[in-house]
Formats: sequence, structure tokens, C-alpha cells
Amino acid sequence: MIDIPKPDSSYSAIEVRQLCKEFGGLKAVDGISFELKRGEFLSVFGPNGAGKTTLIKVLTGLTRPSSGIAKVAGYQVEDGIPEMRRQIGVISHSPALYADLTPMENLVFFGKMYGLDHPQDSALAVLEDVGLAFRRNDRVRTFSRGMLQRLSIARAILHNPSILFLDEPFTGLDIHASNILKEHLQTLHNNKRTILMTTHDISCGLEMCDKVAVQVMGKFAFLKDIKDVDKENFEALYFDMVRNNQFTMAIRSH
Repeated sequence: MIDIPKPDSSYSAIEVRQLCKEFGGLKAVDGISFELKRGEFLSVFGPNGAGKTTLIKVLTGLTRPSSGIAKVAGYQVEDGIPEMRRQIGVISHSPALYADLTPMENLVFFGKMYGLDHPQDSALAVLEDVGLAFRRNDRVRTFSRGMLQRLSIARAILHNPSILFLDEPFTGLDIHASNILKEHLQTLHNNKRTILMTTHDISCGLEMCDKVAVQVMGKFAFLKDIKDVDKENFEALYFDMVRNNQFTMAIRSH
């Protein structure tokens, strides 16, 4: 496996200051600031259209910020430095896999893209980690939604990244598949990876995280350490925040 630079403990895994992303005057991300230390897990809740996916796209270098500061693993995201990309893995509701290839073929391909010294060995190792080694030679198009997400985890951790971004990873999963995915994510968290996850699953998001944020209309309307959050009443608080912030923004727009 290639020698991947590790973030120095002197800086945060993720640092965001007054980050904005506009599309034709619409602020999908509007002045967001937060910081994640190495090994911390942030769950971001919010309604559809809140800008959660755009936030992840900015932090993973898929789109440039309009203004503000965003650093991941100590690198400015807009610089597009390859070392930063080697530090991150991305899991979303879109698996980003080649359906006509097998899991091994998919992962060996991505392993070569990352410059791994032994991509076949690395591919088999992560398939074993997610419990898919027995299906390694089957076409991906034959996989269930839950199996695709497990394979997405294998793809995301193939190069041993220190930071993971998860964009609504539980979308479309049944209870069994969700529980399997949650177990894998908990293991990744226990291994001290920094994780940022957007999700609509409030109970799961609260159970797994160290910090909680609520994003509404591009802004963080709420950001606290999990120890300071009233879990029993959070769901009601969440819906109040979404409703009140959307109502306020609607008034300001008229």
C-alpha cells in the first residue's frame, strides 16, 4: 500500500470558517463554520434542499467554494492537492460503482487509481472487512441495495483514508441492511477515523456521533457536542428549528 501522509495532530481534521457556496445567487452553503478534531464524528441533519450534499461536495473538492475557508487534513480544499484526496473516502446513496464489473474488478481498478502497491490484496482485505469476499466474483448489478452500500464502504476505505464523508448513506436501505451499515460505521469510528455524515435518520445519527448539527437553508441552525444534546427531545427540537428557519427565510424573501 502507498505511504499516505497522515494529518499532524497540530491541526484539525476538518476546519471550516464562514464557508459559502452560491449558485446563481442562491446560497446552498451560507456562512457555515465548524471544526472536527481527529477521530470525531459529526452528524448533520436537515431537510431536502438544505445544502448538505453541496457542503460535502465542497469539502471533498468536487466543487469550489464561493468564499470562506475549508481545510481538510490540513489542505485547502480548493487547491485540489492529490495528498488531500488520498486522505478522504466518500460514501453516498449513489454507490459510484461499475455494475458490469465484479467487486474485485471494481476495487482493483480504484486501487490502481490510488496507486496502491498491491491492489488485489487490498481489495480482498476490505471485501473481507465488509463481509463480501464470498461474492467477489459476481457482477455488481446482481447486488441488493444493502450489498451495494457495503461495497461502497469497501471502496471508500480501500486506500485507508483518515477522513470519511457520508452523504445520506442509509437512503433506501431496509432495517437489516441499515443495522449492518451502522455496525460497519461504528467500527470505522472506533478506529479513530474522522467522519462527517449527513442523514435523515435522527436516532442513528445521534447514537453514533460526537457532535450534532442541523443545516437549514444553507446555514447551521444548531451545532453542539452530543453530551450537551437532549436526545429524548431532539426530534421535536429539530422539526421546530426547520419550520421556524424556513418560515423566517420565507418572510425575508418577500
